[in-house]
Amino acid sequence: MLRTVNRAVLGLVGLVLLVVGGAVLAVGLGWSPPSWWPYHDRHDVLLSDADRTRWRDDGWWWPVVIAVLAVLVLLALWWLVGVLRRRRLAEILVDTGDGAGAVLRGRALEGVLAGDTARLEGVSHTHARLKGRRTAPEAHVRLQLEPHVDPAAALTHVTDQALTHARTSASLDTLPAEIRLRTTKHKPERVT
Repeated sequence: MLRTVNRAVLGLVGLVLLVVGGAVLAVGLGWSPPSWWPYHDRHDVLLSDADRTRWRDDGWWWPVVIAVLAVLVLLALWWLVGVLRRRRLAEILVDTGDGAGAVLRGRALEGVLAGDTARLEGVSHTHARLKGRRTAPEAHVRLQLEPHVDPAAALTHVTDQALTHARTSASLDTLPAEIRLRTTKHKPERVT
């Protein structure tokens, strides 16, 4: 959802900047704009002296300007942190026992986890994601179960087999996991 909102906001801001910048460039090159456009000549300025000094003597003007700019900066920083934050673990450091170590791709271990959990009968969809640090990964597993599957048996299979297999194959001491179980919803059928 955040990715969709991010793309929509960036697309909208980019479109607005492109249209406004193109129109200002066109006016500068001699195109005559419509009557509602604020610039009519290539020698017009962005803010005239009257526009810049209109509310200077009012006591509310500068606190409002500073507050709006501060909110915009905070929103931009929040967006930047959200974009730069990694959603998934790219690699895991594996202790090989000889002191050198190795690197395991995070997506490879996610694939093993998803494959092991998909082997359980009655699992219609699996999704595994690794988060955390390179030396201490955390698994987040989602299972979509058919209605006839016992959730306790599915949970036991994931913890005793899939997570244990992933933990031992990556030489990890622990592999904490969050497992979410959901059931598949089927549409009711009419019986005649």
